[in-house]
Amino acid sequence: MNDLQVGERPSYDVAIIGAGPIGIELAVCLQQAGVRYIHFDAHQLGYTMSWWPRNTNFFSTTERLAIAGVPIQNNHQQRITGEDYLAYLRSVVEQFDLMINTYEPVTTLIRTADGFELETAPLAGPRHYRAARVVLAIGDMEWPNRLDIPGEDLPHVSHYFRDPHEYFRRRLLIVGGKNSAAESALRCWRAGAEVTISYRRPQLDSERIKHWLLPDLQAQIEAGVIGFLPATTLLEITPTHALLAPVGGGAPFAHPTDFVLLNTGFHGDQSLLRMAGVELRGENRVPVFDPATMETNVPSLYLAGTVAAGVQQRYTLFIENCHEHAGKITQAITGRWPARLGSVASRNYELAFEQIQAN
Repeated sequence: MNDLQVGERPSYDVAIIGAGPIGIELAVCLQQAGVRYIHFDAHQLGYTMSWWPRNTNFFSTTERLAIAGVPIQNNHQQRITGEDYLAYLRSVVEQFDLMINTYEPVTTLIRTADGFELETAPLAGPRHYRAARVVLAIGDMEWPNRLDIPGEDLPHVSHYFRDPHEYFRRRLLIVGGKNSAAESALRCWRAGAEVTISYRRPQLDSERIKHWLLPDLQAQIEAGVIGFLPATTLLEITPTHALLAPVGGGAPFAHPTDFVLLNTGFHGDQSLLRMAGVELRGENRVPVFDPATMETNVPSLYLAGTVAAGVQQRYTLFIENCHEHAGKITQAITGRWPARLGSVASRNYELAFEQIQAN
């Protein structure tokens, strides 16, 4: 670090905003390349996974989740839980001794003639930084997708599934029909809850539910142990019941329930994108960027991870297919592809990237 005069703002080559898996992987790449960077997260590293339901397994297998060439080892060689992965991320940070300014949200991001001005808001008070380049690795699950209906904020209503134990011997209405709804329905029913699913489509979709979950859920619905209200939409929630209506018309009806779980998905916070001037296109507000470098229409501002997909309606970006983002950004900044990426030496990703460019 250069010696700073009193009141001078610290300056860096790169500022990484977001300390999820891909943000951490990029930090390793830049550290190994000798880039002078600073890393922020508004919460703790891997924050999104910290509010996952307890003991929830990833849909992806371990080799697809590993970062920076560090394998994920366990004693069962099967899919790991969110808790397992958080422990793994901590171990990667420890192994490479990465410095992450956690609990320091970036509140202001302004493009200047020679880079960016950043203001952060840790508890101790605002801080200011300069960076020649900025990478947004902020994910896409900051806020739940609200229905904006009466009763959505009642205490027995939640957008977050935490633990099936909460619903033991209670009536639970789950709204949704994708992976999260399917898994929460099965887990809560097996924990002793009386579960009913309300879904706006006429039937469950095999393209929206993982292949090992759908047959199990369909079997329980056919057996009558999990209720299913297809082609229904939720109009209102009261302390004693939910008011539903058939999609396409028909008289609303009351469904008695003790709890309501809204598995309606999540969306990212795009305020920093807008603040910096990134162009957002279409219904899904997809940021404009160069897929070869991940640089946005704002020069020297890059995207890493699922933030690049905008507001995902049908998920196209996951941890497992975002490792190359760290490689592309590292190459754009340093001119060299990183030595370690994903679960293996990154030459495999580099060769694939070269082939894509050639075609």
